[in-house]
Amino acid sequence: MNEPKNTFLFSWNPIKFNWPEIGEQSELLRSGGKVEDSWTCASHKKVKPGDRAFLSLVGLEPRGIFASGYISSEPFIGKNRKGNNAYRVLIDFDVLLDPAHEQILTLDILNIGRMEKQLWTPQASGIAIKSELLEELEALWQDFISSRK
Repeated sequence: MNEPKNTFLFSWNPIKFNWPEIGEQSELLRSGGKVEDSWTCASHKKVKPGDRAFLSLVGLEPRGIFASGYISSEPFIGKNRKGNNAYRVLIDFDVLLDPAHEQILTLDILNIGRMEKQLWTPQASGIAIKSELLEELEALWQDFISSRK
């Protein structure tokens, strides 16, 4: 039996880190292209290629999940936004919404019921999501994505 994959939450704060190409990347992914990007990962000792990744918008409203994908690299040392060395991983996106122009899965929905046990707007990027919430999160995200189409 395959070991269950871990799932990690990465955070993006547009106040601290500009992402000018998010609109183009979102469009590219929607049209069947591949979008892969590197992110700082606090859980670098646990993360493995194939693990699930979700990205949360923090710092300004609307806060919540706007992207998902899979870890596509082993952790490596790279420069963070401050220019310091940090552990990073590549994320191969399967969904990438542009929060400036598209609705995202907001905190008011994420904080309902058992889901409120998870911090959805972490300071550190690349933290583990509680295993007992993974199935519910995946179902919530898939419902959200399909309701947008």
